[in-house]
Amino acid sequence: MRGVLVTGGSRGIGRAVAAAFAEAGDRVAVHYGHDRGAAEQTVRALPGSGHAIVGGDLADPDAAQRIVDEAVAALGGVDVLVNNAALATSGDTVHRIAEVEAAQWQQVWRRMLDINLLGPVHLTYAVAHHLIERGAPGRIVNIGSRGAFRGEPDFPAYGASKAALQAFGQSMAIALAPHGISVTSVAPGFVGTERQDAKLASPEGDSVRAQSPFGRVGTPAEIAAAVLYLASPHSTWASGAILDLNGASYLRT
Repeated sequence: MRGVLVTGGSRGIGRAVAAAFAEAGDRVAVHYGHDRGAAEQTVRALPGSGHAIVGGDLADPDAAQRIVDEAVAALGGVDVLVNNAALATSGDTVHRIAEVEAAQWQQVWRRMLDINLLGPVHLTYAVAHHLIERGAPGRIVNIGSRGAFRGEPDFPAYGASKAALQAFGQSMAIALAPHGISVTSVAPGFVGTERQDAKLASPEGDSVRAQSPFGRVGTPAEIAAAVLYLASPHSTWASGAILDLNGASYLRT
């Protein structure tokens, strides 16, 4: 039984990841940024016992150590970190370079980099030091995006933050391997979370589904299954890998 910290575990991919680890018999600390009620709902639905809730704004550099300390205290240790929380693409975060004012451009870039990149960076530091001090092996899995490779013209900060996160993960894979810590990333395409229900039900939904030759979007459970494997004892040799999970909607060479 391992201790697993899942950031952004209140809903969507994070909730599915938390459920997958709990079903495998692990104890899970579900992190939330602002919506404690959704995190409580996630924890109530998890099988097993010993799960916990931890809160904190990942844009605050001082929050990471506190989040990890609380997870360690609640679970008896953290063996797996899943960096899932992110400021996502939405109508509120569109920042097309030819259309936005400089102040909005700067604000969106700063917020996305703080949450999507620096939050995971500081959490990784805290968890890595916790594992090294214990002399224990561990797993860190980052949730990236296909947007890191194909580009995000309407959300350039999002694409850049995910590309940087995935590159950071590869640097950490090399740095932490001598300590028995594996670091990997997954790069999902469009995933049908509850946040995307309205879009998928709109006239735009058909074009979104047509991005994949399978004629559908991904599911949170599919992403969670990949994360569970990458965090397993059998995945050490995958350290440094970035796993594309986009239904052949974008193929990189």
